[in-house]
Amino acid sequence: MPEYDAVVVGSGPNGLTAAITVAQAGRSVLVVEAADTIGGGLRSEELTAPGFVHDICSAVHPLATTSPFMRTLPWNEHGLEMVYPRLPMAHALAPGRSVAVHQDIDATASALGTDAPRYRRVFRRMVDDWPKLEKQVLGPLVSLPSHPITLGRFGLQAIRPATLSGFKTEEARALFAGNAGHSFLPLDHPLTASFGLFLLTGAHRFGWPIARGGSVSIARALASILESLGGEIKTGWNVASLDELPSSSITFLDVTPTGLARIAGDRLPQSYHRKARRFRHGPAAFKIDYALSAPVPWADPTLAEAGTVHLGGTLEEIAGAEQAAWDGVIHPRPFMLVVQPTMFDPSRAPAGRHTLWLYAHVPNGSEVDFTPAIEDRLEAFAPGFRDVIEHRHVMKPADFESHNPNYVGGDIAGGAHTLRQLVFRPFVSSNPYATPLDGVYLCSSSTPPGAGTHGMCGHLAAKSALSAQAKRG
Repeated sequence: MPEYDAVVVGSGPNGLTAAITVAQAGRSVLVVEAADTIGGGLRSEELTAPGFVHDICSAVHPLATTSPFMRTLPWNEHGLEMVYPRLPMAHALAPGRSVAVHQDIDATASALGTDAPRYRRVFRRMVDDWPKLEKQVLGPLVSLPSHPITLGRFGLQAIRPATLSGFKTEEARALFAGNAGHSFLPLDHPLTASFGLFLLTGAHRFGWPIARGGSVSIARALASILESLGGEIKTGWNVASLDELPSSSITFLDVTPTGLARIAGDRLPQSYHRKARRFRHGPAAFKIDYALSAPVPWADPTLAEAGTVHLGGTLEEIAGAEQAAWDGVIHPRPFMLVVQPTMFDPSRAPAGRHTLWLYAHVPNGSEVDFTPAIEDRLEAFAPGFRDVIEHRHVMKPADFESHNPNYVGGDIAGGAHTLRQLVFRPFVSSNPYATPLDGVYLCSSSTPPGAGTHGMCGHLAAKSALSAQAKRG
C-alpha cells in the first residue's frame, strides 16, 4: 500500500492548494519543501534591518480574493487578515501627476475625460459578468465554456494588444497599459489586453489587498488549513529525483517543465525533454526592498494612498520599456511596480519608520545593477527620496532563481505569456496538468491559469488527478 495518497513537491500557494484539495477529499497528503520555511513566493523576512519585515517576492494579492477556490477557504479561522488600501492602485504619469483606480468605477472614470463613458461601460459589464467568467478565465482555456456568449464578448476585447485598447486619453491609455504590463510582454502582442481587463476588474470588484504581517501570513494560513485537514508538511527536503519520495498514488510537482525534466530524469520520454528545453521563460524582475526613516515623499500625494503604484509614464513609455526587456535590451527607465506596505500595515516596521517594496521589469538573466536607474526615477517622482533611505536589499534575476528554482533567469511568472504558452500552458494538451508519467502532475504557475496568488493551478491539478483516479476505480 502507498504510504500517502498524494505527495506534493513545493509549498508555494499552488502546492499548498493542491494538498488542501486532496485533503478535503479525505485523502492523506504530504507536502515536501526544499527550503527551511514554507511559502515559495509567499515569504517575508527582515531583509534590511531588525524590525523591518519585507515580502521577498509578491507583496500585493489581487488574485487571492479573485480566486474562486481561495474565497471558499476559512481564512479568519486560521489567522489571516487582508488589508484593503483605499485606492487599490494608481498610475504615475509624470512627477506630480497621476491617475488613481478607486474601487468605485464612477470615481475612477471621472478622471479619464472623454474616455469616462467607455471606461464605465467596459468595466461595469466586466464586473457584472465576472461570476460567469471567473472559472473559465482562471482555468484551462481548452475546456468548453459554461457561458459561451459572455466568454466570447470578453474574448473579443481580451485578444487585442494593449496598445489597441480603444481608449484615447493619455490617462486612460497609460492606466490600462500599466495593468497590461503585468503580462511581462511587449504591449503590441495579442492577449496583453486581457491582463488589463482582468486586473482592473479585480480592483473594482474585490480590491487589491495586502496580508497583515506580510505575505508569509497567507502561506501560514494555507498550512494551518492543510494541517487541520490532516495533511503533513516537511521542510528542508530538496527533491533531486522522484525516487526519493515516499510511495504515493499521486505526485504533484510545483515546478516548471524544466524542473520536472530534472527531477524525473530518464523516466520521461525524450520528446518531453525536448519540449521542456523549448519552454520559453519571460523577462525578469529586479527588486529592491528599502527600510525608510519616513514615508516616500511623493510629489503627488495621491500615490501615498494607493496600495500599488505603477511607475511607468505614458503608454508609449511603458511599451518601449517592456519591448526592451523582452528583447534583452537595457532600458534606462524600466517599468516599475512600487508598494509601501507600512502605510496600511504599520506592524511591518518600527514606529514611525517604513518599508518600501518595488521591482522593475528587466531582461531575463540580466546581471546589470538597475539600482541607480530605479533611484533616479524614484527621486524624480518623489523629490528627497534618497534622504529617507536607511537600508536597501537588492535582488537581481539570479537572486530570484537562487531563492526559488522556478524563477528561471528571474522570471517570476513561471514562463512567458506568449499566445501559445497562455492558451496552451505549458504545452498543447487536453490536460495541461498531466505529464507522460502515470500519476505525476504539474501544479505550478507554468500551468493554467499562470502566475499569481490564486492557488488555481494547484486546485485544478488536484481536481484533475482525483477525477482520473476515480475513473480508474
